[in-house]
Amino acid sequence: MKHPVEKTEEQWKAELGEERYHILRLKGTEYPHTGKYNLHFQKGTYCCGACGEPLFESSSKFDSHCGWPSFDESIPGKVEYIQDLSHGMIRTEILCANCGGHLGHVFNDGPTETGIRYCVNSLSIDFKEE
Repeated sequence: MKHPVEKTEEQWKAELGEERYHILRLKGTEYPHTGKYNLHFQKGTYCCGACGEPLFESSSKFDSHCGWPSFDESIPGKVEYIQDLSHGMIRTEILCANCGGHLGHVFNDGPTETGIRYCVNSLSIDFKEE
């Protein structure tokens, strides 16, 4: 899949560092309740940790008690959805539409009006305060 931001894996490794590379490029998952944005509720925008593209507004963030940052909607057109059949499950993976970085997964079990829960790795995002 082509994205507006394309780099070699060597470039991504050098820019992201080992932990972020594992999450964003190798589709890893951080341990629950360990990410710095899990219980972070300041006003601002959550952006892709690889390319800086805005992905989620703080107004869509909620505490789902799942151990990862959760959002009930993304900024329109900023997230890409891919069927994920790994680990014996059927899930929907979410990627940054700008660079293809792995963010986490989206589920239809959210407690808000949207019924959606974007479950995102803290290492895959950065925060820009309002």
